Amino acid sequence: MSPLLRREPKKSPAEHLITLIGKPDCHLCEDARAVVSRLADELGFSVQELSINDDPELYRKYWEQIPVTLIDGRQHDFWRVDEARLRKALGA
Repeated sequence: MSPLLRREPKKSPAEHLITLIGKPDCHLCEDARAVVSRLADELGFSVQELSINDDPELYRKYWEQIPVTLIDGRQHDFWRVDEARLRKALGA
């Protein structure tokens, strides 16, 4: 089989890293944090939180989209976290 056609083995939900990008005093960020935390407790994935206030590049890139969720460094969603959609993306 060609190396280009090989697929990476599918990760279990617990093998993923979810990054939540937001800022303090953001009600949508708090809502997103609640969904991500609940799923992390259930599925066992790691969570990293970053603030756009602490990083000028994150601010420039995401200030109009927060909260933003990344799965393993790739943007998954913004503004709201849809629990069903996140579960599906994690293979749960």
